[in-house]
Amino acid sequence: MTSTDFAAGNYRFIPSVFQYSAGAAAHPGYHVERVTFRAPVPLKEGFQQIAAIIRAAGRPLTAFCACELRSPAPFSDQGFRSFNEVYVETLRDWGLYDGKTNPVARSNVCPELAPPAEPSFHAFSFVAEGDAGAPSFVISGGAEARGGNAPYAERIVRYQETGAEALRDKAAFVLDEMESRMAALGHGWADTTGTQVYCVHDIHPFLADEIVKRGAARAGLTWHFNRPPVIGLEYEMDCRGVAVERVL
Repeated sequence: MTSTDFAAGNYRFIPSVFQYSAGAAAHPGYHVERVTFRAPVPLKEGFQQIAAIIRAAGRPLTAFCACELRSPAPFSDQGFRSFNEVYVETLRDWGLYDGKTNPVARSNVCPELAPPAEPSFHAFSFVAEGDAGAPSFVISGGAEARGGNAPYAERIVRYQETGAEALRDKAAFVLDEMESRMAALGHGWADTTGTQVYCVHDIHPFLADEIVKRGAARAGLTWHFNRPPVIGLEYEMDCRGVAVERVL
């Protein structure tokens, strides 16, 4: 993996699929700010609120660098693509998406309990002026699916298996992916301020050894009773190194 500059937003990113990048990191002299909504905000309204917050900070909309979405239930492959095609239209309008490349990192998971009625924003990040004196980056959510254009069912690690060893293999795959993404931005677990795991299965046996051994739990690991966004996926993870966080 390699990163590329997005000068209009004062950050660099790891190119990935059309709907999101694999991660983003602020340029020197800038830092990432993360804003969490107290309750999920539907997509259209969320974009409007995000635009107002970024502009109030004196920043262009191209400073939008990451978001965390919550969806009602996992999508089919086609349903996920259809949702993403709608999602990126606002990014196109904001000068972020050029029809092929998207610099904005993203997580999108589905709460098992009290899900939102429609896809909504849980949190977002943008690049602000000023050096925060610490690494400043956001890594996109990654699930246990290998890259490529084949249907998810053909790319998912140990598809439709949810036993302890299968979950271990899924989590190991995702941990490797997180580490590769951070490395592409010049960072590692020691630089993280937050690590989140999304799974509806008992993953304590894995958390107790591999995640701790790798250092992924050092920055306040949290586990969320959520499912990844596509039918068949069981495990997702994201992480960040963010010096400034606030709740609306």
